[in-house]
Amino acid sequence: MHPPPKIEQPVAAPRTAAVPTAVAFACAPEWLTAMEAGADRPALPRFAMIAYTGGPMRIAGWRNPVVVDLEGLAIPSQHRPIRLGHDATLGVGHTDAIRIEGGKLIASGIVSRDTPAAREVVASSRNGFPWQASIGSSVDAHEFIRDGQTVQVNGQTWPGPLNVVRRATLGEISFVDLGADGMTSAIVAAIPAAVGASTSATTNPPLSDPGDAPVTTAAPSTTSTTTAEADEHAAEHEKTTAPATMVAAATPTPTTTPTHSAPVLQPAAVPPAPAGEAVAQMRATAAAETERITAVRRLCAGTHGDLEARAIRDGWDTTRTEHEVLRAARPQAPAVHIRDTSLTGEVLEAACLLSAKMPEIETHVGEVALDQASRRFRGGIGMQELFLEAAWANGYTGRTFRDPRAVLRAAFPSDHPGQVRAEGGISTIDIGGILSNLANKFLLEGFNAVEQTWRNIAATGPVTDFKTVTRFRLIGKDQYDRVAPGGEIKHGTLGELRYQNQADTYGLMLSIDRRDLVNDDLGAITTVPRKLGRGAGLKINDVFWSTFLDNAAFFTAANRNLLTGPDTALSIDGLTKAETAFLEQVDPDGKPLGIMPSIVLVPPALSAMGTQLNRSLELRDTTASTKYPVANPHQGKFRTEVSRYLSNPQYAGNSTKAWYLLADPGDLPVIEVIFLNGQESPIIETAQADFNVLGVQMRGYHDFGVALQEPRAAIRSTAT
Repeated sequence: MHPPPKIEQPVAAPRTAAVPTAVAFACAPEWLTAMEAGADRPALPRFAMIAYTGGPMRIAGWRNPVVVDLEGLAIPSQHRPIRLGHDATLGVGHTDAIRIEGGKLIASGIVSRDTPAAREVVASSRNGFPWQASIGSSVDAHEFIRDGQTVQVNGQTWPGPLNVVRRATLGEISFVDLGADGMTSAIVAAIPAAVGASTSATTNPPLSDPGDAPVTTAAPSTTSTTTAEADEHAAEHEKTTAPATMVAAATPTPTTTPTHSAPVLQPAAVPPAPAGEAVAQMRATAAAETERITAVRRLCAGTHGDLEARAIRDGWDTTRTEHEVLRAARPQAPAVHIRDTSLTGEVLEAACLLSAKMPEIETHVGEVALDQASRRFRGGIGMQELFLEAAWANGYTGRTFRDPRAVLRAAFPSDHPGQVRAEGGISTIDIGGILSNLANKFLLEGFNAVEQTWRNIAATGPVTDFKTVTRFRLIGKDQYDRVAPGGEIKHGTLGELRYQNQADTYGLMLSIDRRDLVNDDLGAITTVPRKLGRGAGLKINDVFWSTFLDNAAFFTAANRNLLTGPDTALSIDGLTKAETAFLEQVDPDGKPLGIMPSIVLVPPALSAMGTQLNRSLELRDTTASTKYPVANPHQGKFRTEVSRYLSNPQYAGNSTKAWYLLADPGDLPVIEVIFLNGQESPIIETAQADFNVLGVQMRGYHDFGVALQEPRAAIRSTAT
């Protein structure tokens, strides 16, 4: 498999950086039964393994344990390669059955490769070596479970901190000698000896189980064995072959010769050549080797010692040696910048977050990218280095930031992805995408740093366009009618109570100019989006509270939701009066609403009193000759929400004394906020500035609308 992040055993290959993120999950072996191949192919050893037991694994490159959610593991086919130690050059065989059973990944297949690695696996299994298994897969999505939280995966519950790989694609499975999950296993079963196969002494014998029966050596003869005799011999041998056992080897006798190949019939031996002929042949071979070595030394001329030794050791002829000497004698090209293909956009993004000291950084970037960024950019990354790294990855050959325009042109990809640049490089890193990702993270910080009280008292909902939308109110003729036996249910109506809302776009554009680039100020990348986020938060508050406080026609005596007079000030008596007025609200038919109040909304001046009414067990009045209760009847009944906008003189309808008793917005909202396509946070986009401005431009925009909804969902007390 192995693009990063790679999760593997200590013996696995080192991690690389590529996209998509990938992982090798190490595990260990447990069981196996002997299985035989079909009659249409040679008999080969089979294996079976529990490749993964579904539990947490300590994996290099990940700070916390990793669990693979087997429900999200895609298995492209039942035939996946089997390797040794995740090395593509060390093939072992392939699977023919993969299944998920009881929260475990189970695989079986055939040792179908004729390689030293395959022979090692079979021979070691015969000797009783406890092979373990390791799966290699690409990681498509993962989730970080924080400390103190738990998650249920593969039928079991695991505590955080923990990484859960929610979606992955199985690539290959490997035999390994040490796994991260000690409860799994992989074993190779013995097979019956193949019959009638022939092999040359000069080639590697076909891979078979070490337990195959020994081969009987035919006695020398001056005539070849006939085909009929060979068939008769093979049939007789098949009758006497022992059945398959679990990695069991036959004990050789003095008259047999053990071998790893399938048993074959040997042709009649050829009479040996005369002694004189053999000596002459040996002398000719030695002379030819001496001549080859002399020619190699002459071509190397004492100036290529390493090349000469290699040519003699590996048996190069004069033609091969001459070509290698000419290649080594060529002038070397000047040093150039080599593109680092291990660097990804996610690593650069992680480096910027580390430099900006983003809180809870693990929730914003993958663990592997974070680890690579912390090791590669130990002192943090500056703005110039960020743009240079992106430009180099896209083929830029310059070494410094002396030409900022050229660096920016190389860092920002072409409008056509994959288009070859003038420098000959292909765009691999989109700095615009990296900056947009970073900007959105810091934008959210700025957006959430502004007061969010509006979220706690308003209903929110999505719209698909900027057209005016009509909402039917939640009260009216909605009671069920009695259905007579055998009768049909009557049709209801949505009623006439409705309101309208409409989304608009609000936005702002800011720039990171040439001075920021020259000053190498990475803080500009964090400050500008934070400012855009704060601006978005302030704008939605401005629109929301302007709408909410412009309520002279909304809170009226006719609507029975307005209380006036000094006795309506926030106190036990005032709150009791407001609660009574709320509960006496009726629907258009004059029947009770059936909705309970739950929120007390106050300006900052009434925050302390609101908290007392919510939390204090009793409130005492120490005025002389005044009776007071020993208990607070409203303790824990309503939650208190405070907004500084209620008393701000810049907003019409402001007051330091007025307060509100509201229903929960999920039951009956007094006000609604709608967002285009449900996008509740602002969006920020980054691009290279136009020709007249040297720098980077960022624009943030937010699509939302605000409207008052149901007068019966609130009571306003003026306290005057």
